[in-house]
Amino acid sequence: MISRDEVMAALAAVPGPDGRASLPESGAVSGVTIRDGKVFVAIAIDPARAKAMEPMRAGAEAAIRAISGVAGAVVTLTAESARTVAGGPAAHGHQTDAPPRRHGRSSEPLPGVKHIIAVASGKGGVGKSTVACNLAVGLAKLGLAVGVLDADLFGPSMPRLFGIDAKPGLAPDGKKLVPLESCGVKIMSIGFLIEEGAPVIWRGPMVMSALNQLLREVVWGELDVLVVDMPPGTGDTQLTMAQNVPLAGAVIVSTPQDLALIDARRGIAMFAQTKVPLIGVVENMSYFLCPHCGARTDVFSHGGARKEAEKLGVPFLGEVPLDIAIRAHSDDGRPVVASMPESPQANALLEIARRVAETLAVGAPGAKPAPRIRVL
Repeated sequence: MISRDEVMAALAAVPGPDGRASLPESGAVSGVTIRDGKVFVAIAIDPARAKAMEPMRAGAEAAIRAISGVAGAVVTLTAESARTVAGGPAAHGHQTDAPPRRHGRSSEPLPGVKHIIAVASGKGGVGKSTVACNLAVGLAKLGLAVGVLDADLFGPSMPRLFGIDAKPGLAPDGKKLVPLESCGVKIMSIGFLIEEGAPVIWRGPMVMSALNQLLREVVWGELDVLVVDMPPGTGDTQLTMAQNVPLAGAVIVSTPQDLALIDARRGIAMFAQTKVPLIGVVENMSYFLCPHCGARTDVFSHGGARKEAEKLGVPFLGEVPLDIAIRAHSDDGRPVVASMPESPQANALLEIARRVAETLAVGAPGAKPAPRIRVL
């Protein structure tokens, strides 16, 4: 069992932000979490020196990985001042008295990855992750090399949706993680590194740093498409993605009813403001198919997302039914596109994948070079 003292002892060999005192002596270590052999460390820095502090962060990770019994290490840089939370320091995360500061950064391509697309929603509960999972499998069935990044650090779903209960291995250089694979898709998720149901209580810069590591410290290899499952809403994760990688476009998932569409509009507006092109809108839970007679019922109304897309001038990608088979197969870790390839449910999702692939082949409407974004 790895202890916090062992971690701090290993970090004693790494110079802190000032280059003189060790990390533990510098007081910059703002959190240490140990779960299932994985070690997570947060280091507080001046955000203006983030780039200069990268060698220190990498050195800290290497020192932790050298500890006997450590299965993996994630070290993040944070601009926050740590404060103990009830229940113990960093075991549950940390808080700050002031909002985190952020600084702009130019987006950089992800080596070997041709297209990165975001699957997003204005609110939770609309089946976004299920759509993202099956979209990725559908793109793979069309012959593309596909990866999935589970960017919902606070509620990762991909381990369950793909039925994976394993830990990613390390590349031969010992520095990068090797994504796990299922249904012909490469997958990386924070859910592979923490226990299922364990809370991740991070803020601002910690989220940005962890997401950047999951993007760039993974051996993705050559991919035609990397599908990024975003958390619901508009916040740090979406802005981090727009800052750090040139997104080829975004897919917005909504349900038909007005309440969901109101939030979907916010998501569309956010991507428009950050100059990320909209690939299109998906109406999930569009109608209910009776498993006994096959009759159709519009439980949540119908066609609202299509009308909203037409109103906003955004492509409409298709309708996905509210269906017991999709729910059951998702819970069992068997994406319906792979497990029921000839079903109407799979056909609906595969057609959406086909439209996305066609859009990527010609470029999303209004596609522009990724901008330099400054968040004030």
